[in-house]
Amino acid sequence: MKYLTALASTSLAFLAMTGIARAECGNLTIASMNWQSAEVLASLDKFILNNGYGCKADVIVGDTVPTITSMIEKGQPDLAPEGWVDLLPDVVNRGITEGKLIGAAVALSDAAVQGWWIPKYVADAHPDIKTIDDALKHPGLFPDPEDKSKGAIHNGPQGWGGTVVTSQLYKAYGAAKANFTLVDTGSAAGLDGSIAKAYERKLGWMGYYWAPTALLGKYEMVKLEHGATYDAAEWKRCNTVADCADPKKNDWPKDKVQTLVTKAFADKAGKDVMDYLNKRSWSNATVNKLMAWMTDNQASGDDGAKKFLKENEALWKAWVSPDAAAKIKAAL
Repeated sequence: MKYLTALASTSLAFLAMTGIARAECGNLTIASMNWQSAEVLASLDKFILNNGYGCKADVIVGDTVPTITSMIEKGQPDLAPEGWVDLLPDVVNRGITEGKLIGAAVALSDAAVQGWWIPKYVADAHPDIKTIDDALKHPGLFPDPEDKSKGAIHNGPQGWGGTVVTSQLYKAYGAAKANFTLVDTGSAAGLDGSIAKAYERKLGWMGYYWAPTALLGKYEMVKLEHGATYDAAEWKRCNTVADCADPKKNDWPKDKVQTLVTKAFADKAGKDVMDYLNKRSWSNATVNKLMAWMTDNQASGDDGAKKFLKENEALWKAWVSPDAAAKIKAAL
């Protein structure tokens, strides 16, 4: 009888401790930004936190500027898995300095990247082409769809920051003198379509694109090196200014994409939850491939999260505690 009483007391104590652990995490809101990589990462965090750590997480719709501003000023949402901090560095730094924000893991281990790309089959066939200058020596490999006697550099639609930079780099690298035209693809769909058409016909293509994206998960591309060191002052003065007449060669800076957590949630969440949020990070190649599958299958962020968890156990197990790993696996 004493044994049973002791056993019951121990069980009650365990349940009480479990309840406390769950209460520490409690309710939380996770911001899903209005693009695919952020959507699937928010869904992934929701699944792992709910099933592995006993949280009660809900995903809400967000966007970079209003979400991060709200986290600082209102303490909500609790978590922004994919915060593009370079878009508003002063705001993020103020939030961290004032003790309202915590910077957790870098969500994209190799950062978000923009630049000029060529198909991998072209890069494999011409290993001498590593940089923009290298590619500009071969206009015949990247034919203009309207004039085969010239090479082409495909640009994004008007209104994009990347379109302005590409136009400026076109001047800086002397692409016109190298017999290249700058092609206005007109829209995001037009830009995507030009890559898809080239890839399906195994033609040469060169132009602006970025990662992470579903398209680069479907069509393997190689980013050209710029052959220049990043000069922040020059980037601000001219590379990003459409009417600047004398742009210089410059590297394209990577964008830091970091998970942001409110200080209030970090304080109550508990060590295990924050350990996870400080470790969880994936590469562009991983998320590109996942987004390509989501696009082809019209899958939701929740669908993508489950597919990732089922197929990448070795990766995500390194982010979580052994106890959480067992619970997550059981929930799949």
